[in-house]
Amino acid sequence: MTSDSVLVFAPLRLEAACVSRGLHRARVIRSGMGPERARIAAARGLAVEAARGVAIAGLCAAASPGLAAGDVVLGAELRSDDARPVTAAGSRLLETALRRRGVRARAGVLASVGRVAGPTERRFLAEQGVDAVDMESRWLADAADGRPLVTLRVVVESAGAEPLHPRTAVSGVLGLRELRRAAPVLEQWRRALRPRQIVLAGPRSFCAGVDRAIEIVEHALAQRGAPVYVRKQIVHNEYVVKDLERRGAIFVDELDEIPSGATTVFSAHGVSPAVRAEAAARGLDVIDATCPLVSKVHAEARRFAANGNTVLLIGHAGHEEIEGTSGEAPDATVLVQNVRDAERVQLADPSRVTYLTQTTLAVDETEEVVSTLRERFPALRGPSSDDICYATTNRQQAVREVARRVDVLLVVGSKTSSNSLRLVEVAEREGTPAHLVDDESDVDLEWLMDADAVGISAGASAPELLVRRLTDSIAALGSATVEEHTTTEESLRFRLPQEVRT
Repeated sequence: MTSDSVLVFAPLRLEAACVSRGLHRARVIRSGMGPERARIAAARGLAVEAARGVAIAGLCAAASPGLAAGDVVLGAELRSDDARPVTAAGSRLLETALRRRGVRARAGVLASVGRVAGPTERRFLAEQGVDAVDMESRWLADAADGRPLVTLRVVVESAGAEPLHPRTAVSGVLGLRELRRAAPVLEQWRRALRPRQIVLAGPRSFCAGVDRAIEIVEHALAQRGAPVYVRKQIVHNEYVVKDLERRGAIFVDELDEIPSGATTVFSAHGVSPAVRAEAAARGLDVIDATCPLVSKVHAEARRFAANGNTVLLIGHAGHEEIEGTSGEAPDATVLVQNVRDAERVQLADPSRVTYLTQTTLAVDETEEVVSTLRERFPALRGPSSDDICYATTNRQQAVREVARRVDVLLVVGSKTSSNSLRLVEVAEREGTPAHLVDDESDVDLEWLMDADAVGISAGASAPELLVRRLTDSIAALGSATVEEHTTTEESLRFRLPQEVRT
């Protein structure tokens, strides 16, 4: 075998035939069914020193009721009763490639058992967090012995199905067809295997305002009990929102979706005076999680408008922060989204004009807009201190430096997160390919195939947990060195509002 080849284990002849199609530089080993044969096959695999990585593929039975015949389970964790669990973090990186092929896939926990498991046993395993069951994967995983490992199993029996039911033959045909469709993804994985450097940009992840907002919801849930209603997303991150939903938070778009008198949290992005008035009229028990730096911009808008100035608000239409700030002085505020807007905006009195900015903008782009406005309106005044958040500025500077050192840069953050999107743009302006990902399952293996150095950052609303998972998944593609590149340290903390202080 060549040094860039991989070992692929499949229990049965039909499974091996499905997997081998489209694979290059791979040795496919039929292990046979059951733990004893799997152990023997793993020993054979250990003897093949030239293999760069190990893949396990075949069929399985669902333990989770959320899985259906034809679904692919990627074993991120492999369990058995007689051996310690094995983590296969790289398995999560196959999700995007499979989805692009039209294959339903999710990473989860695979349990390997010594005999065919019926629905009762699978139900018990599901209660332990197991997603699917097979009879080989955990023992075959020993062949990896430190090499990159992925596991790809296709469901042929739903959680409640009896083993070897007549319908199993039909679902088995479906499972083999999906295994054949999924197999080429293993070739993409093989091509992405290599030693690489991972450079973590710092600062990254939560800023003080996000920390405070999430903590407010957590305290409200602990002190007052569920449900706690939150107007809009507390911060723009899907993982954070789903985690708080599981704990009893209910996210709504408008206040009329909230029962009168209920505990209500305003998001970190702030709200307009009209929203505050509506909440008061409905008797809602309001806790304000607006970031203090956003509140500063609101105060500036009120002050400038009260002095008779037109406020040129630089930001993105439809963003909640812009809606809240413009609501402070709607008749005096004009939105400027870009240089083109700055070149076209008309003012009744150019001698009385000020500008404010959304806190999550790209610094260099904002400077270009402000410069254009100054050329047109020499009397233009700005805030006493920069409106762009310190965290936004710090993260952009760190990404700018890291982007110069890597082949590709990944930003952890949701598509609704303005500051995360700006980090991608900052890296791209440095000439480095950059991609926004919610988590490791969004990574396209094609991005990594020629990348010897990968940079990772995260928007101010993305938790560090997701950065660690992404780092582990990429490191699982081969030996990796992980380096922190920190441009500045952050120590700022904001006090919680009186309503939730203990």
